[in-house]
Amino acid sequence: MNTQITLKKIVSSADIKHFIDFPHQLYAGDPNYVPELFVSQKALLNRKTNPFFQHGTADYFLAFSSDGKAVGRIATIHNQLHIDFTGEKTGFFGFFDAINDVGVAQMLLDKAVEYARDHGMENLTGPVNFSTNETCGALIENFDHSPYLMTTYNYAYYKDLLEDCGFKKHTDLLSYELLPDQMPSGIAATGALLEKRLANHGISIRTINMRDFNNEISHFLKVYNASWEKNLGFVPMTEAEVRQMGQDLKMIIDPAFVYFAEKDGKVIGAALSLPNLNEILINIPKGRLFPTGLFKILMRKKSIKSVRVIALGILPGYRRLGLDMCFYVRSYQTAKDKSIVHAEASWILEDNLEMNRALLHIGGKVYRKHRIYQKNI
Repeated sequence: MNTQITLKKIVSSADIKHFIDFPHQLYAGDPNYVPELFVSQKALLNRKTNPFFQHGTADYFLAFSSDGKAVGRIATIHNQLHIDFTGEKTGFFGFFDAINDVGVAQMLLDKAVEYARDHGMENLTGPVNFSTNETCGALIENFDHSPYLMTTYNYAYYKDLLEDCGFKKHTDLLSYELLPDQMPSGIAATGALLEKRLANHGISIRTINMRDFNNEISHFLKVYNASWEKNLGFVPMTEAEVRQMGQDLKMIIDPAFVYFAEKDGKVIGAALSLPNLNEILINIPKGRLFPTGLFKILMRKKSIKSVRVIALGILPGYRRLGLDMCFYVRSYQTAKDKSIVHAEASWILEDNLEMNRALLHIGGKVYRKHRIYQKNI
């Protein structure tokens, strides 16, 4: 792009609206693009209400061409909790979108580098929106299908833009395809045998109790933070963050797809799968719920034919007992009973050997990849 590019820091409510809506302009005509819900994005970016801002800061920027047209956006992010937990002096960028122009991308990313340096950071990592507990990664493989709920989507040229701006692979996030009607023979029997063996050791599996939702959220938080703490890029969720997420997801949770493993009344593992709401959201223009969007969601929720396995964790000391396999088999069987035709398990870190091995064992195959990039600054 030869025209001059300018950056504008987002401050006003009108600016925030423009920031949220830019992807609708960028992906206009792309049949696989799914607009984020405007109300959820507005809440996510709100420094007064999003619990992330109890331990982090962020600024938002839009890039404009000389004719006043938006051509890119970015969030520059400082996550103090990540620094305190990992000891790494890493800044982040997120909500990155741009036209296919390296000059535009460079200007946006340079702003993120500046922000990170101003906070004393040595590296810049992303895309991350705002941490690895939220959506993250740039899609680098399989642009032929719509994204699943709470996963990112972008044009294929993003990989080149980021690499041309000096960013290198930090890690890949794998998405596995699971076909409920093609569950490998013998897997159901294996799951039943494992559950019987676990029961002999006092371990049982149950579904979520929605009437005790607040306590169930606390159970999930303990398992989540203990299970993923060794994963690359992990930062623990705070009580406020997990409760906010719980409230955001409560309307779409199908209790049949949420499992807890217990021993002696103590929760030792959890698995969460969610109906792929993107089947509905793809048809809601610009993510605006009203006047008919909410009605569409409520009316069509039971017609959703795909599901995403979004989280599975087991406390240290209870791994290698087959609990992960039991969770996956239960999810498989529930999906089949509900006439689900497609499932995705994501994201799985490429170096998480146990989870990758378990998914391959039940017939999963990697069909999509996202990448988190990093640059020394």
